[in-house]
Amino acid sequence: MARVLVGVKRVIDYAVKIRVKPDKSGVVTDGVKHSMNPFDEIAVEEAVRMKEKKLASEVIAVSCGPAQSQETLRTALAMGADRAIHVEVSGPEYETMQPLHVAKILAKLSQDEKADLVIVGKQAIDDDSNQTAQMTAAILDWPQGTFASKVEKIDSGLKVVREIDGGLETIKTKLPAVLSADLRLNEPRYATLPNIMKAKKKPMKKVTAKDLGVDLSARIKVVSVEDPPVRQAGSIVPDVDTLVAKLKEGGHI
Repeated sequence: MARVLVGVKRVIDYAVKIRVKPDKSGVVTDGVKHSMNPFDEIAVEEAVRMKEKKLASEVIAVSCGPAQSQETLRTALAMGADRAIHVEVSGPEYETMQPLHVAKILAKLSQDEKADLVIVGKQAIDDDSNQTAQMTAAILDWPQGTFASKVEKIDSGLKVVREIDGGLETIKTKLPAVLSADLRLNEPRYATLPNIMKAKKKPMKKVTAKDLGVDLSARIKVVSVEDPPVRQAGSIVPDVDTLVAKLKEGGHI
């Protein structure tokens, strides 16, 4: 049976209205509600379902970030993960942490924990990078099944249905492998109160990127973060001739 490593990220809650900092260096995070990245919830759910089907022996949740990331890990434990690893990253290093850093951390932990499968959400809703799964697979030299909407165990490994532009693609991959969860893979369960209480007693190990030999030096500099342009109000025109005249006036035709 497989040991599954699941990456989870603490992000600003999807229902919160994002505010850009006055100096345009990023978005306001202080005093803002955070939660687990929705795609990572789907990844955790898939790993837990694998364990319930006896396809996985253990589910390990991993999160990189400040002390508050432990709340996200506790949520994963309450959903059914067996134990957690918190990679402590804070301050300026956390602000400049990029998918490549996370991929290197996940790859090292996969080797240390002898994982057979790594599952992450296809992207985080804060940076929308969609890079971590692909980079992790590249570093480990493992096959990958990204944008997975269905995963089945077969004799030689996994059969993965992928969401692609214009349809679905089915691939077969051997284990060990890396998967990224798409929206339609499953519907995550709610953590029940008894499981939330049990999660407090489940083991959580703390490590640093330095312990894992990962350099967190920034590879990319964020020059500016800005709000999207405000959409102009529409207007009603009386006839087609006026519409054409308006379009010409605006330089659209």
